[in-house]
Amino acid sequence: MMGERTVAQEALFYSFSLERHVPADHLLRSIDRFVDLSGIREELKPFYSE
Repeated sequence: MMGERTVAQEALFYSFSLERHVPADHLLRSIDRFVDLSGIREELKPFYSE
């Protein structure tokens, strides 16, 4: 047994929503329609852990 938990589990996690933090009329929302970043994950794959 690991013992009694001293920190509330909720304190370890949080939820963040980009939709809630970027205003609907922000410039980035209009740019997003024209920029394709789908290949970024593949380019950065060597830097991720297995």
